[in-house]
Amino acid sequence: MKLLLRWFLNALTLIAIAFYLPGVTVSGIYAALITALVLGLVNAVIRPVLFVLTLPINLLTLGLFTFVLNGLLFWFVGSVVKGFDVAGFWPAFLGALILSLVSWLLGWTLRKN
Repeated sequence: MKLLLRWFLNALTLIAIAFYLPGVTVSGIYAALITALVLGLVNAVIRPVLFVLTLPINLLTLGLFTFVLNGLLFWFVGSVVKGFDVAGFWPAFLGALILSLVSWLLGWTLRKN
């Protein structure tokens, strides 16, 4: 049940990001739900592989390249999912940062209960 709640809340966060951040658009709640699902799958499957492949860059930048990697994956999902568009790297970077922070807060809050 908590997984479905987090999925729905992440979709609502994506809609809020699209509302406040220029360069990110979501066509509706259905597109937001699909995008949240695809982002979850990408972060679970592709992100660890890319993290290992970019480990030397991550070590040189003291882990800051992880933010760039998150932004690139956010941008990638914007090009894959219909109804979810990201205009460039900086909107993707900021959108991924906001989504990561909100998702972390949601996970922390739901874990406490």
